[in-house]
Amino acid sequence: MKHITAIIFGIAIVLAAYFLGNAYVKRANPPQVISVTGLGNENFTSDLIVWEGRFSAFNTVLTSAFERLNKQKEIVKEYLVSEGINPDNIIFNSVQTIEQRDNKYENGNFVGSTFRGYELIQAVQIESTDVALIEEVSREITELLNKGVQFNSAPPRYYYTKLADLKIEMISKATEDARIRAERIAENAGGRLGDLISARMGVFQITGQNSGEDYSWGGAYNTSSKNKTASITMRLEYKVD
Repeated sequence: MKHITAIIFGIAIVLAAYFLGNAYVKRANPPQVISVTGLGNENFTSDLIVWEGRFSAFNTVLTSAFERLNKQKEIVKEYLVSEGINPDNIIFNSVQTIEQRDNKYENGNFVGSTFRGYELIQAVQIESTDVALIEEVSREITELLNKGVQFNSAPPRYYYTKLADLKIEMISKATEDARIRAERIAENAGGRLGDLISARMGVFQITGQNSGEDYSWGGAYNTSSKNKTASITMRLEYKVD
């Protein structure tokens, strides 16, 4: 009986030593993981332009100001159409009415205001895929001054209608770039790249080409440049065998 007990006790000691030793080896040699970041970028030219401007009319009588504004609206629309812009691409926004008053002061103290008149403002927006045409018209819009319309033009904004497809392509490029980096790191370390553990997409950025724009943590989205560069990062983690 004592002999059997000794054998069992000996086996228990061997098993405990085995498991403790195996745990120590695992702690001393944890699984090797490589974390790499890949970059994907693409240059592209915008295929959609949005251009805005506004004009105004002033009169002491509201109806007269509105009548004057409507005449200017027709002049603006006629001019834009004559320049080749599709009427369906011309959108006139609602009229903004501002009551103009002159403040009065006595001995430096405000004592009230006197009514000066009504200023009516209307904005117009043109959205088109004919980027070159809208650019040209926006540069020559001062010709409306000769027609009696003081037109205030804003800089055009540029967009890309196939951005979703471009983003997918860039993610693929960034992922491939990261995989190649991981393979080289593993080979230099004398190992072999194993299974992919995780993949995380970084911030999507759109900047103007040759603009010197800074990247933003929240993602940049340039609309002032026609020619742009889009970029994205992918962070991958691989096992190393």
